[in-house]
Amino acid sequence: MDDLRPITPLRRPLADKRVAVPPSKSVANRELILSALAKGRSRLELGPMDPGDDVRAMVGALGALGYRVDWDGGEITVHGGSSLSGRAGAVVDAHDAGTVARFATALAALGSGFVTITGSPRLRERPMAPLIRALRSLGATADRDELPVTLTGPIHGGEVEIAGNESSQFASALLLVAPRLAGGLRVRITGALVSEPFVDLTLATLRGRGVSVGREGGVIVAREGRVRPRDLHIPGDVTAATYPAAAGAVLGGNVTIANVDARLREGAQGDARFFELVAAMGCNVSHGSGAVCVRRIGELHGVRANVRDCSDVFPTLAAIATQASDPTELTGIGHTRKQESDRVRTVAAAINALGGRAMPFADAIRVEPAPLHGGVVDAAGDHRIAMAFSVLGLQVPGVAIKGASAVTKTFPDFYAMLAELSR
Repeated sequence: MDDLRPITPLRRPLADKRVAVPPSKSVANRELILSALAKGRSRLELGPMDPGDDVRAMVGALGALGYRVDWDGGEITVHGGSSLSGRAGAVVDAHDAGTVARFATALAALGSGFVTITGSPRLRERPMAPLIRALRSLGATADRDELPVTLTGPIHGGEVEIAGNESSQFASALLLVAPRLAGGLRVRITGALVSEPFVDLTLATLRGRGVSVGREGGVIVAREGRVRPRDLHIPGDVTAATYPAAAGAVLGGNVTIANVDARLREGAQGDARFFELVAAMGCNVSHGSGAVCVRRIGELHGVRANVRDCSDVFPTLAAIATQASDPTELTGIGHTRKQESDRVRTVAAAINALGGRAMPFADAIRVEPAPLHGGVVDAAGDHRIAMAFSVLGLQVPGVAIKGASAVTKTFPDFYAMLAELSR
């Protein structure tokens, strides 16, 4: 992406600003898969804000696999149980969405016809091998261990091992299709599990559909059974909420994100931990009825934290850390080198391009206090880099984002939200 977007600096505290964020991509894409597996109609209410490219890609994937999906305004209706996913020759384009590539691959493996899963050039570089090997062990055939992959099912139930150190989405993909497998599935996760709260979110989503799931030691068990159709409102995206929250932290003052529950609890959106960390950096965080408020009055402090469980927010925390009075060290982020960009390298390069001091390591980043100046931040096609450093540009004059259009992946109205903060 070569588009360049200058950020208009604000450089004053936020005065009781109130904004909203789009529906959660993580929740929506899980519910879309389960809506397809349910026998009956499910309605997912998204609300007025555009959910972004990743949700569109999942809707497209279900359509390619033969499910009937109707999208009317802010509501998606899925007519489940009528898939033609066994038809030969179906092609699923996941575009740039990891959840779509992983979840749709497992869904396609339920059928007996060959299906090809592909995606953007960057997505084709991202890990798929652990999931594909797990599906093979359950009876699928696949022509390769990466995208584009052509595979054929049907898979069967039983016990399977899956590595947890590269992405939690592998385990979630298997668990989402487990109710349709004879005898269900026992998923043994090996190694350290990154983004573990997102697996907990998958389990909570399954339970909401009437599926029996539980843990037995280091094994997650999902039992065979009926997936109930469901009508529900998709909650606001907690990860998206970190960006206006970061504006409150960087600029001072206070901001309320109106349509999101950011309390940290089991089965909730895992990136809620961001709000605990930004509180440790010197902000007051208060949770209301379906809203979260972030207020900063004094100076910001650095933190030392392992963010393996909420690594999507580390670019935002690193951007905030440039304004802190002492260093910040964030660890547990090695797996983010294989996401939309090499995030450890890209974040460090972005901070350093603005005159800051950031040192990347294999599994960590260190940010030290330093005066910042304007410059071009290369988002490297990564929506989370573009958004985090656009927020920093509200405080640092002269920042421009190369590849700013990447924000459409999960937050198409992001720059409208920044404009709302600046009014």
